Amino acid sequence: MDRNHIFAKIVFMKKIFLSVAIALCVSGAFAQQQKTPPPSTHVTVKQEFGLSSIELSYSRPNVKGRKIFGELVPFGKIWRTGANAATTITFGADVTIGSKKVPAGKYGLLTIPQENEWTVIISKQTDVSSAEAYKESEDLVRVKVKALPMDYSIETFTISPSNVKASSLDLVLLWDKTMVSLPITGK
Repeated sequence: MDRNHIFAKIVFMKKIFLSVAIALCVSGAFAQQQKTPPPSTHVTVKQEFGLSSIELSYSRPNVKGRKIFGELVPFGKIWRTGANAATTITFGADVTIGSKKVPAGKYGLLTIPQENEWTVIISKQTDVSSAEAYKESEDLVRVKVKALPMDYSIETFTISPSNVKASSLDLVLLWDKTMVSLPITGK
């Protein structure tokens, strides 16, 4: 082989190597920028009632053919009442839940599901994303409410203000074939 032929091969190999390197860098940068949706979407819901408002921030898991209550969400254990991160509830003014006054502010919303009755907890902790992080000493309110079976299934976990009146509303939790309702009174 002559020198020119060898030199041409080297230049050709360098061009291929450089092209591959650039392609890898571009695809790597694209892969880092590409976002994928979380398995449980996040939602913030705000409802005005009385002279103030209530705001919820939580992630919404789906049933996806799974058995939810009693398996995915065990009975008798603390549940962050959503997915991915802590579920929070913010009251713009003082409210009453059960017979307890709750000052305006941001709180964690947790539950202990049972088959026929749930314990709904309003906690001073706003960062409870696992049962291990929960501290009962931080509870502000614990209220027992009935768990009602439904004839149909709700695929996506939903927390919704319902029966909104001048100074009260029901905070309704729906998922799979279960509904729970928590009465809240304001001013």
